[in-house]
Amino acid sequence: MAERGGLLNVARNVYMHKIAIGAAYAPDTVHIEWSATENVRALARAKGVPISEITAIVLDRPRHAGLLEELRTAGVSVKLLSDGDIAGVIHAVNTEDTGVDIYLGSGGAPEGVLAAAALRCIGGHMQGKLILDTPDKRHRAREMGITDPNRIYALEELAAGDVLFSATGVTDGSLVEGVKLRRGSVETSTVVMRSWSQTTRWIRARHAR
Repeated sequence: MAERGGLLNVARNVYMHKIAIGAAYAPDTVHIEWSATENVRALARAKGVPISEITAIVLDRPRHAGLLEELRTAGVSVKLLSDGDIAGVIHAVNTEDTGVDIYLGSGGAPEGVLAAAALRCIGGHMQGKLILDTPDKRHRAREMGITDPNRIYALEELAAGDVLFSATGVTDGSLVEGVKLRRGSVETSTVVMRSWSQTTRWIRARHAR
């Protein structure tokens, strides 16, 4: 949730290229139009470690086969994510807790906006580029006010102003646990963040049945 006009308006079936790193680095350390190898090498230089000590997180999908092969050839450790790229982006900026240094890959554009909203609350750098690879997608993008199909969006262009982010697990994932059905109650796990206060709250709730 954001102030009116604060979230980039994108179609549900449009995908987005994404890259994200932690707040400890300069915003121009990596770039979405560089190759994966160039990005992990630049990140390793900025971190002051050999490339073998960089860990990338990638959504485990067939479309990322080439990306995974390139990262492994470069000597990077790769962590595969099965449950959505919003968690992957969040993990990439929480390196001290997760051991992950960078998120790379493509996924749904609305999920990219949601991930950017979370990063506004916890810190980090992210770029996104819409994949408008058909005339129909470019036409619908123009109807939604997107005039440049090749535009690269910075974090603040994906999610601006005061932002609130909340996620409750349905099934178990790497960010929050799923719903647990008890005999007399239902347990849920929720994370709530706000950009203004840079606060993250973890809520474990028990609901009477």
